[in-house]
Amino acid sequence: MRALVVEALAPDYGGCAVKDIETPVPRAGEVRVAVRAAAVNFPDLLMTRGEYQYRPPLPFVPGLEISGEIDALGQGVKGWKRGDAVVGGARAGGFARFAVIAADALRPKPEPLNFSQASAYGAAYLTAYVSLVRRARAAAGEWVLVHGAAGGVGLACVDLAKTLGCRVIAASASDEKLAVVAAEYARDATVNITGGFREAVKTITGGGGADVIVDPVGGDVFDESVRCIAFDGRLLVVGFTSGRIPTIAANLPLIKGFSLMGVRAGEYGRRFPGRGAENVDAVWRLAEEGAVRPRVHAEFPLTRWRAAFDLLANRQVIGKAVIRPDL
Repeated sequence: MRALVVEALAPDYGGCAVKDIETPVPRAGEVRVAVRAAAVNFPDLLMTRGEYQYRPPLPFVPGLEISGEIDALGQGVKGWKRGDAVVGGARAGGFARFAVIAADALRPKPEPLNFSQASAYGAAYLTAYVSLVRRARAAAGEWVLVHGAAGGVGLACVDLAKTLGCRVIAASASDEKLAVVAAEYARDATVNITGGFREAVKTITGGGGADVIVDPVGGDVFDESVRCIAFDGRLLVVGFTSGRIPTIAANLPLIKGFSLMGVRAGEYGRRFPGRGAENVDAVWRLAEEGAVRPRVHAEFPLTRWRAAFDLLANRQVIGKAVIRPDL
């Protein structure tokens, strides 16, 4: 089969190449999926350089999230059959014509989503759900400021917050990206953070500030978010795409009465397995009901994997980029 193989850890994807390799055979409890779509995530890029916490032995096929159709069943697998449309995730293996995944890591593909949307859905919306529902307990009518609103997680937070009945401020440094978010999602306001956003957020919210702030950026964005959060607000630390991990003086949460909350959706599920299962069920139920709309920015054949990676690395994607090994 054709697959993107990481043969060496190197900058600029220097150790990656599309090659013909042996088609994997499912073992007991596993299934083989004919991959129709695989979403590109930042961990995929980091793994090609050995900069992610999980470092599989070389050589390996990256790709965390897939959708497709079951092609073969391993021994003892029940509840699935060949041809079933499924979605699933694993630590690696998605950027290939076929992927082997544990049977219990699969779910039926939601009918409202096509294969590309389904592959782009799970991780981003699970992070959004843990952020807004589990950690912030965002309520209808509250103001939610979402930084990086055009990214995979950011756009999922915009989408989910509106589903929860919140009032949403979508924030980005790009007017072009904000225009797309404004046209396709029912946000209440947009803010270009270039040159600062504190006063704009206060004006939009009537002076009180944002009740919930989702921050996957860190750095200066975090610093200024502290200045425009409402009393009793919740500031969610999701990541540091700016490259700088900020610090905060303890007197600021005291004086302003806000909470600082870390978000690790996967770790939350591992620490609280019961709640983790509830989170996953809730997220996929939203998709099955058609209540949310994951956005696929572009689809690429496997031979154009580098263009898909660059789109994400250069922050040009609005939503998710997807590789289609079946093209």
